[in-house]
Amino acid sequence: MQCEAPNSQSAKVDVRPVTTRGDLRRFITLPRHIYKGMDGFVPPLDMEQRHLLSPKESPVFRHAEIQYFLAWCDGRPVGRIAAIVDHKAIDHWQEVIGQFGALDAIPEREIVSALLQAVEDWLKKRQISKIRGPVTLSGNAETGTMVEGQRSAPMIAIPWHPKGLDALIRQCGYEKAQDLLSYRLELDGTTEERFKVPGNLRLGEGRLSTITTRNLSKKEITTQGEVLRKLYNDAWSHKYNFVPMQDYEMTAMIEQIKPLLRPEHYVQIDQNGEPVAMAMVLPNLYDIAGDLGGAPSPLGWMRLGYRLATHRFRSARVILLGVSSKMRGTMLGSLLPSLAIVELMRRGHTLPYKWVELGWVLESDVGMRNLAESLVPHPHKTHRLYEKNLSA
Repeated sequence: MQCEAPNSQSAKVDVRPVTTRGDLRRFITLPRHIYKGMDGFVPPLDMEQRHLLSPKESPVFRHAEIQYFLAWCDGRPVGRIAAIVDHKAIDHWQEVIGQFGALDAIPEREIVSALLQAVEDWLKKRQISKIRGPVTLSGNAETGTMVEGQRSAPMIAIPWHPKGLDALIRQCGYEKAQDLLSYRLELDGTTEERFKVPGNLRLGEGRLSTITTRNLSKKEITTQGEVLRKLYNDAWSHKYNFVPMQDYEMTAMIEQIKPLLRPEHYVQIDQNGEPVAMAMVLPNLYDIAGDLGGAPSPLGWMRLGYRLATHRFRSARVILLGVSSKMRGTMLGSLLPSLAIVELMRRGHTLPYKWVELGWVLESDVGMRNLAESLVPHPHKTHRLYEKNLSA
């Protein structure tokens, strides 16, 4: 296969598995090199990407077989991809589906085609005839290819891809399986007035007198994390592409995000002392790190530490929002997501955020879309998941 390498003539695309420490470093840092200068791209911190991708740091490697590949063109890396067999996902789906993920490439057909072909060949050798993706490296982390929103403000744990990558994936025989939607909600002081819960119900009052809420407690964060994990797994178990979060994955996530968290970031709703709903927001790391590059200088790290200590964030993302399965189909169950969002808004008055991102939301999740679009009529970002049968 051939690719048009910048400043050179057509050159052969060579896709090779990642086998050395040097290649792993290249794999982790590749996006900030190949996307540098592209309109709308802001490099993530290398440290953050290592949490996602390093076999020593990512808990996904405990239950998944993963092989990384780099695409080389004219002696330099121009793309990357991961082949994934997630045994926890297969057990939950009751269907043998392989996955691809961490797909980042110069948007040229030869490069994207060669990367996807390498993953397909790897999966076929393992008798897998269906592929889905992209995920990095799980549906509980960065998910989807960005289709719309490249020039929108970057958001924590939301991947960025250049225009055209979606079309190149589809040209390789992949069909859209589901879109993931993100909504930008401006916090201008009128949000609560615009977002009315039916009957103006409030938690702990009147018909909701048996309903109580809990904040995040850093002293009890490990115990609360386990409650959150069980509630999240229960609430999302019926959603497309869901993979149950393991206890060691929650532990790793808490360790990573703990420095960002404040008590106001988490709402747990209990009914008669039993958890029935939850919502969590996460400050947008790009607000304090986006101008420092992927590998900050010592002065850059000092600036980052000061900004973190003084909470210099302007935005945040609602990363978790769910309701216990036993509440589905009940009047209270239909109200709980709205009540959780309202509770977060009330607490948010003590925080400096100018806007929050509600996302991502599955396009097939009518309930969550109705909730988001009661506040924001249209999404500002769209990511896409694809599927392809490999049996042919």
